Amino acid sequence: MPRQSLPEPDLRKVLLEIYAANDLMNQLLLEHLDPRAWRAKPLRPQGRTIAAIFAHMHNNRLVWLKNSAPHMRCPKALDPARCTLRQTANALRQSAAGCLKMLTDALSERLDRRVTKFNRGAWAPVWPAGATMFAYMFSHEAHHRGQIIAMAHDLGFQFPVKAWAGIWWWNKFWKQLGFSKGPR
Repeated sequence: MPRQSLPEPDLRKVLLEIYAANDLMNQLLLEHLDPRAWRAKPLRPQGRTIAAIFAHMHNNRLVWLKNSAPHMRCPKALDPARCTLRQTANALRQSAAGCLKMLTDALSERLDRRVTKFNRGAWAPVWPAGATMFAYMFSHEAHHRGQIIAMAHDLGFQFPVKAWAGIWWWNKFWKQLGFSKGPR
């Protein structure tokens, strides 16, 4: 009996849905972070606080937006030494929305798209906009989410299971975002 083939997924759409879920992962950690961990002194002498790591994530998004989509309006940067949990959650939502718009244009097949390059900053070579841009942006934040979870644990501020494991419950994010089919 011949095997039925599954329909080809729209990879562009899938990547955009994954990036939309990306900030929900960050928000989940922020929601369940013990407030005492926010500015707890890192165990490594040169390490960042959890507040500074989240601020770095937001501020990096701004660099990507300013360099790769200068036509777009950017939210304000966060001061890693002064930002509050609430300010950071709001700022991350704003920069995530901007990055999603930037990626939507970058991954478009339109000939008149405005985002054609991914400029991560003066320290790095400029790449063409597209799937590599998405992969870099997503993996950068996944790396820092792992850092935050490990650091909170090491400092004695463990996340509940619904946070540290919840970042892997993508079907829940898809449902929350209103995507009917979920991951493909």
